[in-house]
Amino acid sequence: MQAISAKDAKYNFGRLIDMARAGPVTVEKHGRAVVVVLAVEEYERLKAMEAGQNDQSGK
Repeated sequence: MQAISAKDAKYNFGRLIDMARAGPVTVEKHGRAVVVVLAVEEYERLKAMEAGQNDQSGK
């Protein structure tokens, strides 16, 4: 997973978007990971997987 500082993410938002389209990006503040940015397609895939797991656990 790629990482970028919060400052770089702020000043290079377009680059962050491009990076996130290629794969999840960790945004770090003071050297510590605080958030992960990912493409909407990946988010939707993860949500669908989560929904599928919830459906199975309810049976």
